[in-house]
Amino acid sequence: MRIITGSAKGTRLKTPRGMETRPTSDRVKESVFNILGPFIANTNVLDLFAGTGNLGLEALSRGAASALFIDKSSASVNLVRDNIDLTKFNDRAVVLKSDVFYGLDWLIKENKRFELIFCDPPYNKGLVEMVLTKIDTSNILSVEGIIVVEHSNHEQIRGEFNQLKVKRTEKYGETLVSFLTL
Repeated sequence: MRIITGSAKGTRLKTPRGMETRPTSDRVKESVFNILGPFIANTNVLDLFAGTGNLGLEALSRGAASALFIDKSSASVNLVRDNIDLTKFNDRAVVLKSDVFYGLDWLIKENKRFELIFCDPPYNKGLVEMVLTKIDTSNILSVEGIIVVEHSNHEQIRGEFNQLKVKRTEKYGETLVSFLTL
C-alpha cells in the first residue's frame, strides 16, 4: 500500500498484520481520488474507521488542509501515527483514539465541520447506516461537502435520510463506494 500521487507520492505505508483491518486497495483508492479530482485541495478531512490512515493521508498528499483520523483500535491508531510520520504530515494530521460514534458526538459538540468525510467501517455490521444517520442529523458535513463510504455490496445504503443524498455508487468486485452530499 502506497501514496499514489501528490507531495508524498510513492511513500509505502505500514500495513496491519492479520485480517482485523481491511485497507482500501490501491485500485479502489485511485478510482475514488480520480472521481474526487481537484475537490480535495484545501479541504478539512475526517477519516472514520481510519485503519492505516490510507485515505486521509492520500488526501493530505493531494493538498487537503488537514485530516482528523478516528479509530478505536490501539493497533490502528499506532499504524496511523507511524504512517503520518512516514509521510511527514504531522503538522496537518490529528489522530483520535475513540469509538467512531463517541468521536462524532465530540466533534458535533465542538461544532467541527469537514468538507470531505471518508467512512470505511467493518463490512456487514450495520455501521454504514448508523454513521450516515448520525452525520445526517448533524452539521458536521459542510454544505458543499462529500462523504465517501466504502462498503460491502451486501450492505446497501437505503438513502432514507433527511439531508444526505447518494449521488453516485461505484462497484469494485464485492466492494461498493458511495458518494453522498447534502
